[in-house]
Amino acid sequence: MENLLVVDSVSKTFANHKALNNISISIPKESIFGLLGPNGAGKTTLIRIINQITLPDSGNVFLDNESLKPLHIKDIGYLPEERGLYPKMKVGEQALYLAQLKGMKKSDAKKQLKYWFEKFDIGEWWGKKVVELSKGMAQKVQFIVTVLHRPKLLIFDEPFSGFDPINANLIKDEILNLRNEGATVIFSTHRMESVEELCDYIALINKSNKILDGKLDEIKKQYQTNTFEVGLVTNRKSEIEKEIKNNFHTSKPTFKGLGDNLRLNILLKETQTSDELLSFLVKKAKIQHFKEVIPSANDIFIKSVKEN
Repeated sequence: MENLLVVDSVSKTFANHKALNNISISIPKESIFGLLGPNGAGKTTLIRIINQITLPDSGNVFLDNESLKPLHIKDIGYLPEERGLYPKMKVGEQALYLAQLKGMKKSDAKKQLKYWFEKFDIGEWWGKKVVELSKGMAQKVQFIVTVLHRPKLLIFDEPFSGFDPINANLIKDEILNLRNEGATVIFSTHRMESVEELCDYIALINKSNKILDGKLDEIKKQYQTNTFEVGLVTNRKSEIEKEIKNNFHTSKPTFKGLGDNLRLNILLKETQTSDELLSFLVKKAKIQHFKEVIPSANDIFIKSVKEN
């Protein structure tokens, strides 16, 4: 797949602190790319470099096969974690002003703003000052301003901060729609459940170094442990549990079940298959729950950071 953004061997130092150490990532077009890492890992520095707020000490950044230049600002929409709306300015005036800074004609900006304000059901906010809005309401306005000019690359840094579950879901759906309509998205967050729902690819930065990079599904395969959650219904609980433990390696269950009275996590050996396990269990009890334990983004994040 063709890449929209390529970060090639980028390093950055502030005083005696190495913020980024030879970072390289490639972000495919029309994908959602999760830029992950603990606090202070270097994510914000990399985002600032892509936005040309600061320059790298070494390395290069390419947008759509061109070396990143000031003229590319119009091709990028950036929603920072620390929001930047002017509190005393009216919402509509500010949205128009920011849209024109991105190169939009006033008439086009008004048309697009009307569409988005109606879509988010916030038309009555047009004449209000930002200071009058709740944090979540102001977040909606800034999201609209970020995506209004339909840039090639969208960068969202903790986009769900301050949103209730309903509005967080609304923004999530819009991010997916924008991707489906051709946008490429960099998504930085500590909410791993959002990574699961949205991201096609991820990169994990820790202590200024990239420690993980690739397609999320393929990374999950690398972290598979061949463990299965098993919930059984039986009136011979102790006897069946002993038989299972004699044939398979088991551990305490980490899941909740409904209607079962024997729960186990079962780790298969390399020579054992899930078909063998299932065939064994069918003969012993009624199977209420049978599921492979797929490592979550949160599991991968914690394990990778601890190992590095």
